[in-house]
Amino acid sequence: MQNGTTLTISNNMVKHNILLVDDDNDILEFLEYNFKKNDFNVHACSGSSEALSYVQKNIPDVVILDVMMPGMDGIELCERMREKFNGKSVIIIMLTARGEDYSHIAGLEAGADDYIVKPINPKVLITKVKAMLRRQSNYQKNGNGKMRSGETKNGDFVIDREKYVIYENGNNHLLPRKEFELMALLVSKPGKVFTREEIYDKIWGSTFVGERTIDVHIRKLRERFGDRYIKTVKGVGYKFVEGSSE
Repeated sequence: MQNGTTLTISNNMVKHNILLVDDDNDILEFLEYNFKKNDFNVHACSGSSEALSYVQKNIPDVVILDVMMPGMDGIELCERMREKFNGKSVIIIMLTARGEDYSHIAGLEAGADDYIVKPINPKVLITKVKAMLRRQSNYQKNGNGKMRSGETKNGDFVIDREKYVIYENGNNHLLPRKEFELMALLVSKPGKVFTREEIYDKIWGSTFVGERTIDVHIRKLRERFGDRYIKTVKGVGYKFVEGSSE
């Protein structure tokens, strides 16, 4: 992985702030060097405690953290960070040396947006980060490129895209960014069946994610809001139904 290769991708975007967290100093320096060469403002932390102290006063645009760290691991750190961010739209990507599904699923359930399996290909990682930032920017400007900003109401739900809050029967819900975007997409067209391909395209774009990613996010939304709102259309995808009606 650390083969001395320096990658530079042309970038005309404004500088984004990225937080790197890894207990392996070689990996940390390798990532820090490549992200700085690609016009990111980088803050590097060698452990979870240091990273938590940093986010007490700073909200980065992107966090990239390792799963396997001594003391507090990346899963717990991700959960703690999501609490600190309090609904703010921060991209979290986890690095893992594991190939098992449970590690990836645990990361997504903790609030991560995506994961990268080591050894790290810096071109893939940086391209993925830029794609996610670009999609996030488009979504915040005009609601996934199609839906207007502000509030949208359907049935029991009000979607506030400016505050990234979902109101359900008067109860407000602060969700991780991808869960929010997925729920907002489904609620935007009650009764419409969104195929898995459509969901991947609208929420993750060209960014590659594991095939179980949607399943994890759908399950978490059902755990929060109940089963009656999101229905599975077997072999096709998912739809939102108002109240308990079909």
